[in-house]
Amino acid sequence: MTVTAEERALRVELAALYRIFHHLGWSELVYNHISARVPGPEHHFLINPYGLFYDEVTASNLVKVDLEGQIVGPSEHPVNPAGFVIHAAIHAARPDVRVVAHTHTTAGSVIACQAEGLRHDNFYSCILTDRVAYHDFEGITVRPDEQPRLVASLGEHDFLILRNHGLLTCGADVASCFLNHWVMQRACEIQAATDAAGGDTIPVSPEAQAASKHAVQHMFSQSGYGRLEFAAWMRRVDAIDPSYRE
Repeated sequence: MTVTAEERALRVELAALYRIFHHLGWSELVYNHISARVPGPEHHFLINPYGLFYDEVTASNLVKVDLEGQIVGPSEHPVNPAGFVIHAAIHAARPDVRVVAHTHTTAGSVIACQAEGLRHDNFYSCILTDRVAYHDFEGITVRPDEQPRLVASLGEHDFLILRNHGLLTCGADVASCFLNHWVMQRACEIQAATDAAGGDTIPVSPEAQAASKHAVQHMFSQSGYGRLEFAAWMRRVDAIDPSYRE
């Protein structure tokens, strides 16, 4: 199968992201999934081979699928059915989204199970004020009929809390999706730890929340959102095990 230079570069970055999630402890056995839209008019996307740990994912064993769930090109592995339902729905509905990540981290799942959801009262959650959508739990996401409701819940947001389930983030590229997920994960970790500590939580004013959002927009206007952070993590995974590039 011929792979363009652009697709090859995308495969390397996506495989690196799987290794990053592994090192951050954001994997869930052989489940969960991150996808990236392949450049071109075919609407194909890349996703992890079902059955492999995240630290076994490489650029060459990522599976290319179309929006109907058909594997494009040779592959020794199937695709997680839940992964296809979630990612195909978003890639079909949101042309601005290139990368989608979904996790079941403990902190993310804790917040997803709380009726109030994510509060905007810590450093990271303030950045996400008015940016987080919610989708009600309908059971394991394997039914195609849930796709329209999932897409409707996401809307134009890049952050989605799947109630009683986990976290989902979108990005225009691999780097931005990574940083989006990192910010939401940290926001959930801090809220879960704050609640576990007990005591009264200090509220954050709407003015401070707005200032946080503005500061982030200004801070990344020069460096590009997520680029420095993703590049730093790529250096780390290269130092640990560069086999993801294969």
